[in-house]
Amino acid sequence: MKRKLLLPNQIVTADSRNTILHNHAVEIVDGKIENIVPSGNIDKSRYDGEVLDYSSYTLIPGFIQTHVHLCQSLFRGLADDMELLDWLQKRIFVYENAHTQDSLRQSVRIGLIDILTGGTTTILDMGTLHYQEVIFEELVTSGIRAFAGGCMIDQNSLYPSFKESTDWNLKASYEWANTYHNSNDGKIKYAFAPRFVLSCSEKLLRETKEMSKNFRKSLFHSHASENKKEVEAVRNLTGMGNIEYFDSIGILDSDTVLAHCIHLNDAEVSMLKEKSVRVAHCPSANLKLASGLADIPKYIEEGISVSIGADGPPCNNSLSAFNEMRLAALIQKPIYGPTAMNALTVFRLATIEGAKALHIENEVGSIEAGKKADLVLLDLERADQPLPYSDEQIYSSIVYSAAKQNVKIVMVDGNIVVNNGKYLLHDEKRVIEDGRKELQKLMSRI
Repeated sequence: MKRKLLLPNQIVTADSRNTILHNHAVEIVDGKIENIVPSGNIDKSRYDGEVLDYSSYTLIPGFIQTHVHLCQSLFRGLADDMELLDWLQKRIFVYENAHTQDSLRQSVRIGLIDILTGGTTTILDMGTLHYQEVIFEELVTSGIRAFAGGCMIDQNSLYPSFKESTDWNLKASYEWANTYHNSNDGKIKYAFAPRFVLSCSEKLLRETKEMSKNFRKSLFHSHASENKKEVEAVRNLTGMGNIEYFDSIGILDSDTVLAHCIHLNDAEVSMLKEKSVRVAHCPSANLKLASGLADIPKYIEEGISVSIGADGPPCNNSLSAFNEMRLAALIQKPIYGPTAMNALTVFRLATIEGAKALHIENEVGSIEAGKKADLVLLDLERADQPLPYSDEQIYSSIVYSAAKQNVKIVMVDGNIVVNNGKYLLHDEKRVIEDGRKELQKLMSRI
């Protein structure tokens, strides 16, 4: 039995009452939160486990990002200032198609270092078409909690060489799901990932959805209504909008996570609500690709599940949950007024609402007894932070002022994976150098 006692300055729980605790200790037993008790009740000298004194740090739940692309980490900065369909056709599909196992491995490692050192402990990753097993191997080794799946593409007018047959996609996804779903003590789960309507036949979408039902607690993960030209192309192809089309072929339900959902009509918004679809909001990517602004305040008012994801490094140049939180709040205020998307609301989107989107809210997303110890300690006693005079100000600190440099300790299942801001598994400089070499090789293959 492994026992740890955390002694933080304060605890931001993200529980149902948004409790903030001072002078409390968190006891972790075998990777789970056993108790949260007043520090005065603890005799540290007699405690029979490891005592970790973090009395100058703030303890929060690990962030949960519900849409990322680890396979694209090598391409950061190589696809700037483009709109979505050009971005895919001229850069991203070209680069992903040139991946080898080695280049993909380095891309994933770079992305995981960025994500974990930024305080994110759970991700929903859309993989790539080939070598998905490499992504799973790196996810398992890293210790992160993740949903992931091979990206499925069986038609591709934008870049025809980057696709496989319908049968190949279905067979490969089944084999990857059969091997990796619920692996690494349940931390890794499969998410079936058809890329988007324009790259998937109706047969692929329908049969993938049926296949996903054979894997309990798996997800169906795709893109939808990100860009006006994409929506127009989908309408020309199907006679419907993205959400209407997905609904017509039986895709929409509570196990469906759709990234973006920017350009929807009222009927489609109602479909999201009625079918309990999860929306992954990616504000920085939506801004950088000039895709538009999702009507997140309306979705939240309608009771639609909304969570946050950074998307891929080439469409926002960052995998930071802090960046996404800040933008998610700020971009709505010119439209809805300064009180819209307040810091508490956005903090919850990045924690407990992310957990709800993935159906793991009984495991993670808040700091409560019985949940997994996926935790982050922030140093908020710095000149880049407010000088707090009330508990409510802590959300302002996290959402509006904090960034990666404030992350000191990251734990998944009670295991420290980032210490003093440094990733413990791999040497970051070595990974960057190896990634640079693999990128040079990849570019020479194009």
